[in-house]
Amino acid sequence: MTNIFEMPLQAVAGQLLIGLINGSFYALLSLGLAIIFGLLKVINFAHGSLYMLGALFAYLLLNWLGIGFWPALIIAPCLVGAFALLIERLLLRHIYGLDHLYGLLLTFGLALVIEGGLREVFGSAGLPYAVPAALTGVWDTGYAIVPKFRGFVVIASLTTCIAVWLLIERTKLGSILRASTDNPLLVQAFGINVPVLLSVTYMLGASLAGLAGVLAAPIYQVSPLMGTNIIIIVFAVVVAGGMGSIAGSIVTGYGLGVLEALTKLVYSPASNIVIFVVMAVVLLVRPAGLFGREE
Repeated sequence: MTNIFEMPLQAVAGQLLIGLINGSFYALLSLGLAIIFGLLKVINFAHGSLYMLGALFAYLLLNWLGIGFWPALIIAPCLVGAFALLIERLLLRHIYGLDHLYGLLLTFGLALVIEGGLREVFGSAGLPYAVPAALTGVWDTGYAIVPKFRGFVVIASLTTCIAVWLLIERTKLGSILRASTDNPLLVQAFGINVPVLLSVTYMLGASLAGLAGVLAAPIYQVSPLMGTNIIIIVFAVVVAGGMGSIAGSIVTGYGLGVLEALTKLVYSPASNIVIFVVMAVVLLVRPAGLFGREE
């Protein structure tokens, strides 16, 4: 085991950067999961597949239509949101109000279908997606060499997370969304179309996963398996932060991403399990999660 205080500052700074990059994806994905569970009470196991679809749509837009990264940042999440609308209207709407297990099994089966179908079409090998020309190169901070695109990912993720938190917690629309889940009959009595709000909520959570996929495409190769590789970690992040907690998903996502990276620096074999160890400890101390509220 290595003493982190005896390491060169550049090595620690480099690992912190890796942790922030991983944490950016954990935060975006767990934020989408928290929105869907917090407002719809559905455990969305298909979230990893929606993340993968965001990356795949960006790849197809580039190679089939010649549409580059910057337009894909908007178009691909919208396409994922449209696909999620079909899922919500055709499948999820029939299980609202039922036990959480129904949603878990339904979305788990849906994830297997999506992943299996795309693996037959595109194979399991990764598909390359180039970094946009404007973000090639590095920034030299004096403490660490920061690739420009990875720095952009951290900034874009943090900005998006803060904007969504403000939308849900500080706007009239967010208040209506939260009220629609707490007392839908009362909200509907005021002339608000609750089913439309539920659809918008699922689309928002799915679009965040799609955005994370577009940001991940130049860093990780685009593959039908990329959602499977990250979704279990993201669920651990959401549970540790508190199921349905918007702020908890953001803070815990970044925090556990950094913790995972520093653990790899100190004792590499433990980095694969440290997030799950933290989740277990948190649940023993606070069963509702760090930022969650008891029912």
